[in-house]
Amino acid sequence: MSHSPLLNLPGPSQELLDDIESALAAARDFVSAFDPELVVTFSPDHYNGFFYRAMPPFCIGTAAAGVGDYGTYEGPLDVPAELATDCARAVLDADVDVAISAAMDVDHGTVQPLQKLFGEATAKPVIPVFVNCVATPLGPMRRVRALGAAVGAHLATLGKRVLVVGSGGLSHDPPVPTLATAPPAALKRIVHGVPMTTEQRQARQAAVMEAAREFATGHSPLAPLNPHWDHAFLDLLDTNRLAEVDGWDNGRIAAQAGNSAHEVRTWVAAFSALATQGGYETGNRFYRAAPDLIAGFAIRTAVSTR
Repeated sequence: MSHSPLLNLPGPSQELLDDIESALAAARDFVSAFDPELVVTFSPDHYNGFFYRAMPPFCIGTAAAGVGDYGTYEGPLDVPAELATDCARAVLDADVDVAISAAMDVDHGTVQPLQKLFGEATAKPVIPVFVNCVATPLGPMRRVRALGAAVGAHLATLGKRVLVVGSGGLSHDPPVPTLATAPPAALKRIVHGVPMTTEQRQARQAAVMEAAREFATGHSPLAPLNPHWDHAFLDLLDTNRLAEVDGWDNGRIAAQAGNSAHEVRTWVAAFSALATQGGYETGNRFYRAAPDLIAGFAIRTAVSTR
């Protein structure tokens, strides 16, 4: 499923919010019927927990806390440390390099889906898996698929009902600072992790809302949404053609769908985890090109056909 800080901020039309809420309600019904014993999230970060002072391509948290950005949950998550450590060990044994964090900070990219699906971020035990989708240079897509497959192979040995969540927007190019263009204050945050003050967080929220307003009215330098690219990606998932992403070029992804379209890496990891069990079928096929959210917003549910 996609996430967006703008779901928690003034600006998006009520019609859009109602449409997304209807799709989320269907996903909640799906999750409730499955009643998972464990949740594993593949999520990005927006320079709230991971910074250029040490930017891993992947990281598994053995303990984690929400930072509370954009009105999302702030505080510790229910992370089963031993299960998370075993998962990290299994991924490393599968020849996929992954970092481990015993004090992972996670933002709305991780927390918002948990709150939307369960009502509370702490409702279920969760193993958070960070996937770098923003801080270039990025690794090849085939490594993301390998990560998902390694996690999925391990989860299949647990004898538990496990819900795997991939959290990310499709085509979108929001105003996220980069190492090459960030002003000094932003550099301190994205490189050294200097915490933002309350005033700085409020200013960032205001800037995001203004950027969305300009984008929705067609007066923005941000890259446009690409529904054609989004639908092609969703069709790839629906038809279990995951291996095709192995040949995707990172620069071409950004050029066609925006810099933050790399958040589809979380979807690739999640579906690759499920695909280790064989075939799967998708349902709840929601998609909306949503300029008010500066994102192609989508939701898919899927179950193994075994």
